[in-house]
Amino acid sequence: MELGIGINLGFGKLDPELTDQEMYAGEVDLAVRAEALGYDSVWAVEHHFEDYSLCPDNLLVLAHVAGRTRQIKLGTGAVIVPWNDPLRVAEKALMLDTLSGGRLLLGLGRGLSRREYVPFRIPLDETRDRFDEAAPMIFEALETGVIEGDGPFYPQPRAELRPRPRATFRGRRYVVAGSPDSLVMAAKLEAQMMSFIVRPVPALMPNFTRYRELFEAEHGRVAPPISLNVNMYCHEDDELARERHFRYVNRFFMSNVDHYEMAGEHFATTKGHERYAESAAYFREIGLEKAANDYAATALWGNPERILGQIEAIRDVLGDYELVVAPCFGGMPYDEARASLELFSREVMPKARGLRGAPVRLAA
Repeated sequence: MELGIGINLGFGKLDPELTDQEMYAGEVDLAVRAEALGYDSVWAVEHHFEDYSLCPDNLLVLAHVAGRTRQIKLGTGAVIVPWNDPLRVAEKALMLDTLSGGRLLLGLGRGLSRREYVPFRIPLDETRDRFDEAAPMIFEALETGVIEGDGPFYPQPRAELRPRPRATFRGRRYVVAGSPDSLVMAAKLEAQMMSFIVRPVPALMPNFTRYRELFEAEHGRVAPPISLNVNMYCHEDDELARERHFRYVNRFFMSNVDHYEMAGEHFATTKGHERYAESAAYFREIGLEKAANDYAATALWGNPERILGQIEAIRDVLGDYELVVAPCFGGMPYDEARASLELFSREVMPKARGLRGAPVRLAA
């Protein structure tokens, strides 16, 4: 299977000299360039309120990108379900899929940041139950054109949606899955698992293997490739690439820790977030500087040869997967991000597509 490669727009504004408008122009420019450079997909996050990331409606952004492109797939990475009414998510997804000629890849997630949840007036300990109720409603509506629900959070009278579905979303469903409960839902919903490389891939394999087992048990076939999202900086000068990459990733990591309060102690007492308490304790134990460097080391960085080797090493462990690279992060200037994206497309992507991993087989 050929390696699919996309880019992820992060909409971070960690350069204080940059205006919100300049940041949006830079992100959209990367999206449009990605099609010309041969990338398969462009993804957009959903985040609110802070410089960490500000993209309150990724379906709206992707509608704009759809109008400026012709064939690149358009992915939400992800729509954060508890922040959105499921009826409106389904309606907007159908509309974007219609406008774009069937290019939408719909990724759903449940979010994590207390700073974002408070303005939405939703307690963190409700997020798991809200996601588990709404996500099946959304995916079912995209197949049938009808949405309904009788749950406590989203009691939805039956409604026929317009525009009607143009094609199935099976094969175009994604769920961000980092916790055990999320793995279960991703498999149950017949969705591809989306994961962010926050540790070396071998350390993530228990989660990936569990997802594959659950998917096979639920649907009787091999799970689709896991979608890996990772920061990437490519430059001909390997040492310069390392210096810039670690500088920008460290800045991004510190912003991430601050935004999500990842060193905080509240996760241990928040329903559905207990797993993050272990990470928070680990960060407090080893210190944020070491944690940031460890995180940067797991990403893709260096000259084209080094990055190709990193991609091949992941495939040796994981087998077939989809790769989504984040080309701009931590206040990186957009001219550096563009050059990195172009060099990657020219020198890495053609060879990476030809790599073959060991096939993932059904259990005996």
